[in-house]
Amino acid sequence: MVSQEQRRRQLAREKFLRQQQRRTSARRKARMRNSVIASVLGVIVIGSVALYTTGVLKNDDKANAGSETTPSASPSASKAPDPCEKAAAGSVKKMSWKKEPAMTIDTSAKYTMTLSTTCGDIGIALKTSAAPHTVNSFDFLASKGYFDHSKCHRLTTNGIYVLQCGDPTGTGSGGPGYTIPDENLKDKSLKGGVYPAGTVAMANTGQKHTGGSQFFLVYQDSQLPASYTPFGTVDAAGLKILKKIAAAGESTGQGDGAPNATVVINKATVAKS
Repeated sequence: MVSQEQRRRQLAREKFLRQQQRRTSARRKARMRNSVIASVLGVIVIGSVALYTTGVLKNDDKANAGSETTPSASPSASKAPDPCEKAAAGSVKKMSWKKEPAMTIDTSAKYTMTLSTTCGDIGIALKTSAAPHTVNSFDFLASKGYFDHSKCHRLTTNGIYVLQCGDPTGTGSGGPGYTIPDENLKDKSLKGGVYPAGTVAMANTGQKHTGGSQFFLVYQDSQLPASYTPFGTVDAAGLKILKKIAAAGESTGQGDGAPNATVVINKATVAKS
């Protein structure tokens, strides 16, 4: 006999897989469309034409950690107060690169990442030796100010429990223009198909080695397939901040949408411990 909770989790996983398939298909169509545009412009314009690429993820009004609402779920009658402060002055930088940055970190050293957000500072211990490509990429992007002034665009409060960030466009479709390989998928913390609270992991398109800049922070144990690179662990103070953000709810009232809290990364920094 399948319990209601088991059925809800099964539906969440099924929806998640459907979302991945739709995003992959959309990405392929976008590549084909961009190729046609490039060919036409190549005839009209003499010289090189720089095409805008949408990066790693496609927007399905959601990014890469799916959820499913239960039949009883309904929009909230009232919106919870915003627990966060006004964002710092500044705007997102539009940056893109053609390939993964060269390895510059010391893979034997310890690194930490600090997300200075409108809701408080979230400290993250990075798993450098287990996920060197991922940590090196975040070190590079943070040094360029890539994450600064970007919104965390997605909060999931039903089925899985994550806050997703790392897309400067705020749509769930942005990325740095390059991808990085999957890493650390056999991390000892991932037991029984669960990403434990405090895990920081990469979002992807549902295909192998398609991580870019988007990542999610798990604020409550979440059942997910082990296909998202776990590359960090949130500190105790940061986990309290995530739970504060989650308590404010999300915009749809159905458990998966933009956070009601004004979650903006004023500045992201990576430092060698």
